[in-house]
Amino acid sequence: MVTSSDHRTDPMPRPILLFSGPWADVPLEALAAKAGGDWGYQGFELCCWGDHLEVQRGLSEDGYCPERLELLARHDLQVPVVAAHKVGHAVSDVIDARHQALVPDYVWGDGDPDRVRHRAAEEMMATFRLAEKLGAAVVSGFTGSPVWSYVGGYPAPKPGIIQDALRQFAAQWNPILDAAGESGVRFACEVHPGQLAYDLYSAEVVLDALNGREEFGFTFDPSHLFWQGVDPVAFLRRYPDRIYHVHIKDAILSLDGRAGVLGGYWPSGDSRRGWQFRSPGRGGIDWDAIIRALNEIGYDGPLSVDWHDPGMDREFGAAEARQFVKQLDFDPPPHGPRAFRG
Repeated sequence: MVTSSDHRTDPMPRPILLFSGPWADVPLEALAAKAGGDWGYQGFELCCWGDHLEVQRGLSEDGYCPERLELLARHDLQVPVVAAHKVGHAVSDVIDARHQALVPDYVWGDGDPDRVRHRAAEEMMATFRLAEKLGAAVVSGFTGSPVWSYVGGYPAPKPGIIQDALRQFAAQWNPILDAAGESGVRFACEVHPGQLAYDLYSAEVVLDALNGREEFGFTFDPSHLFWQGVDPVAFLRRYPDRIYHVHIKDAILSLDGRAGVLGGYWPSGDSRRGWQFRSPGRGGIDWDAIIRALNEIGYDGPLSVDWHDPGMDREFGAAEARQFVKQLDFDPPPHGPRAFRG
């Protein structure tokens, strides 16, 4: 795993992955043929929903993981990252009817909030064991938040409420991170609105709540920082040794004086929203600055295309995104900084 002390002394292109979540409706075999074929990806950030990766089957059926790996190998694809956003979100969130569609039936069970959170935590522990069997080094995902409604809402929370929420979060996630450590797999929490860590300062609070555990780092997705007005490069420089995974997704502000940056009640693509996701290179993010910052901190892990653009055909977008990232990525100089003027 890359830390701030690891540098790309032997530069090699970073692997370009496709996050399979937006294609969870497509059987993995069909998606693998496209991703490893005409689209040209080197692997997947493989999601634990749809038929792409079934956690309990992977742990209970001896042939499941070898069959999955063999399927991917036929298309020259690897799986260095497993994605568990949906179940992870249910661990610390305020559970309501929306969550039933996020988690497997056996995690939802009777729908009792405490029991759903407990079962979601158990499923996350199982996910780390499955990642180890697949040879993945990272599980990416969400944590949920017991206090997200307080972020921009009224009435404002008293400090004690936030401290209680952080203690609850730590109690829920420390056993999960124990399982991650036992499996030799790290958790990359995607910094994202709706989660406890959603910007630079809240990420620091979450790390402190976990006493800086090495098993816990971040999935860096600049699109979620950009529309909030957070500088993605500043985030990278603040947490150089905690960037365990990187998403490539673009966004654009579409403010018209009638709405702000909150997503509101409107679905992605609705013109009433103040911002929209875009295919990489078609939004407002300064990707050159981000690649330079990733080189600066020594990140040499995968770049995972998390494709989302409501105004574009997704197959065209996936192929175009891979070409964009291939042309975008570049190595740092193979030497240290030169002395002033030589």
